Amino acid sequence: MSAVTSRTSSTSRTRGRRTRARAGAAVAALSVLALTAACGSGGGGEGSSDGGGTTELTMAVWGGDTDKAAYQARIDMLEEEHPDIQVTLQLIPSDQYAQKVQTMIAGGDGPDIMQVAENVNVYSSKSQILPLDGYVAEAGLDLEERFGPVGTLYSYEDSVYAIPDRSGAMITYYNKDLFDAAGVAYPTADWTWEDARDAMQKLTVPGQQWGYGGAGWWAQWWSLAYQNGGAIIDESGAPTADSPEVVEALQWANDLTFKDHVSPTPAEYADMGPDMGGDPAFVAGKVAMNTTGFWAIGGLEDAGFNWDIAPFWGGKEKAVTAFGSGLAISRDSDAPDKAFEAIDFLTDAKAQEVIIDMAQDVPANLEVQNSDAFLNPEWATTPINMAAFGESADHIYRAPFIPEWNEMQQAFTDNLETFWNTGGDAKSALTAVQSQLESVVRTDG
Repeated sequence: MSAVTSRTSSTSRTRGRRTRARAGAAVAALSVLALTAACGSGGGGEGSSDGGGTTELTMAVWGGDTDKAAYQARIDMLEEEHPDIQVTLQLIPSDQYAQKVQTMIAGGDGPDIMQVAENVNVYSSKSQILPLDGYVAEAGLDLEERFGPVGTLYSYEDSVYAIPDRSGAMITYYNKDLFDAAGVAYPTADWTWEDARDAMQKLTVPGQQWGYGGAGWWAQWWSLAYQNGGAIIDESGAPTADSPEVVEALQWANDLTFKDHVSPTPAEYADMGPDMGGDPAFVAGKVAMNTTGFWAIGGLEDAGFNWDIAPFWGGKEKAVTAFGSGLAISRDSDAPDKAFEAIDFLTDAKAQEVIIDMAQDVPANLEVQNSDAFLNPEWATTPINMAAFGESADHIYRAPFIPEWNEMQQAFTDNLETFWNTGGDAKSALTAVQSQLESVVRTDG
């Protein structure tokens, strides 16, 4: 979240979440509503009034049934308290979202309100979404007070372009039964890399069970890089992917698989079954620990073992990726003032409570994150250390949400695929990444 990461929209958190009783009721209610899902239907540029003082807005988001229900429930609350605003929800499949929204905006038919994540500045750098600083000031909205360190996360050239909506740090899931059987103490925020690897080794049973699900996803190993004092893009905007700090972190992450053998190789994952990775392997009891986001909780409702969550461990310093998304206003909106009024309401405490009530995600609003409704959710069938999210909040690093986000991710994909599949030298791999980044990332120099 999305750094508030998955993620570009194509990799957002829509994997296997459970639909609660409340979400089910909301979905049933939605069946009688005419939701606009096609990009060509009623674009946000209309921002129209029905003549009776009601402003009609469109809001584009990605996701699945739980997301649809949660967003609509919040919109219903908005419309009840602000009867002069009506919002039509456009739910677009995650893997189609970026392309469809770009098409809508290119045609002058962009939504009034749109969900954004790590690729926010793909839009802001093209002036496809509006800077929100003036609206924030006029509303008297204190972004730091409401959202903490992620308050200005969706910024570009010193202007805020989206208001945080969902935001949860990457956390460590652990199998308490496997830890107890191995006599290993549960993970804590005070763990170091050495503590983590030592636990992984004790939790590994060769050929049967692994200590850790692996750190091959950017959100995982970037956290290690920033913990090691490194950065993918430095403060001047220049790529620094081949710095010693990043190289050391990437090598450590890869060695867990190919040197220490405490994480499954891609081939070993393939042997477990189709579409197997850290999340499903943890549910299957094949890995004792897995680092991922809130969404994995949904797949653990019927897990046949005792589990819990803890903050991600640290290195030379504390740093962790955050996953989430924000709400922006497209340049096509004819009613940006009303669109911001809606966003302000949707990100305030009352509407944000719906996010956790429906087990959709971690609300970005700190008041809700610190509430009993979040720390002791009604849907939890066993106690969960939900405080791990709040404990991690102060250590969320600012990921480089550069306009060339997609090209940057492609550079890592192009040059690290073999490295992650077979092992190797992190320095050589990152030298190739750095060369590609220097050709695509614009810098002030």
